[in-house]
Amino acid sequence: MMATPPAGRTELLRPDGSPVRVLVVDDESALADLLSMALRYEGWEVRTASDGAEAVRTTRELRPDAVVLDIMLPDMDGLAVLGRLRRELPEVPVLFLTARDAVEDRIAGLTAGGDDYVTKPFSLEEVVARLRGLLRRSGAAAARAESVLAVGDLVLDEDSHEVSRGGQEIHLTATEFELLRYLMRNPRRVLSKAQILDRVWSYDFGGQANVVELYISYLRRKIDAGRSPMIHTRRGAGYLLKPGE
Repeated sequence: MMATPPAGRTELLRPDGSPVRVLVVDDESALADLLSMALRYEGWEVRTASDGAEAVRTTRELRPDAVVLDIMLPDMDGLAVLGRLRRELPEVPVLFLTARDAVEDRIAGLTAGGDDYVTKPFSLEEVVARLRGLLRRSGAAAARAESVLAVGDLVLDEDSHEVSRGGQEIHLTATEFELLRYLMRNPRRVLSKAQILDRVWSYDFGGQANVVELYISYLRRKIDAGRSPMIHTRRGAGYLLKPGE
C-alpha cells in the first residue's frame, strides 16, 4: 500500500520554493506513520499529532499548507479541532479521515468547513491525490516548473527521461532512471538500502537488499565509468551521490 510518485509527476512546492508542509492528525500511530511515509515520498515535510490539543500546538509551530484530520480523536471531536485549526490558519485545506461512511457524517464534516472527506479503509494513492488537488486549488502550492535535475556535470530531465554527463548521453533502464533520480533529488545525503528499496521499488524485498547493490553497480558502470566517481558507498550506512572531483 506504499505510494510512490510515478515517473514524470510534477513536484508541488510552496511559493518560496520550499517543500509543502502537511500535518497528519490521527491517534492510530501505525496509520499516521504510513500516511507520513507516503506523503514524504512526495517530497513534502510532514508532522504528526495524535490528538486535538497536539494538532493545535503543531499547527502554530508548523503553519501547514494542508491538514489530514481524523474525525474521531481521543480528546475532542475532529469538527471541534477543525474550528481551532481554522482560527490559527483560516484558509488551510483540511482532508477528513473517518471510519464512518454515513452520509450525514460526510455532510457534517464538509458543512463544518472540511474541504474533502475520505473514509477508512482508503488507499494511500487516493489520499495523496486528494491532497494534491486541495493544495492546487487553495493556491498553497504550485507545480515545480523546472523538470531538470543537475548535480555537477550530471543532468537528468524528469519529463523526457534523458540523462547526460558532461554533455554525453547516457541510456538507462526504467529502474536505473528511478534510482538515479532518487539519488539526484538527495545530493550529498546518505540513503540507506531500506530507504532506496522503499522509494524505488515501492516495497520491502524481504531481506533482498542486494538488489540495491546490484543496481548501484549498474549505475556506476554507466555514470562513473572512466570519469571521476559520483556515486559513493558509506559502509554500514548506504550510498550518496555528489559532484565528481
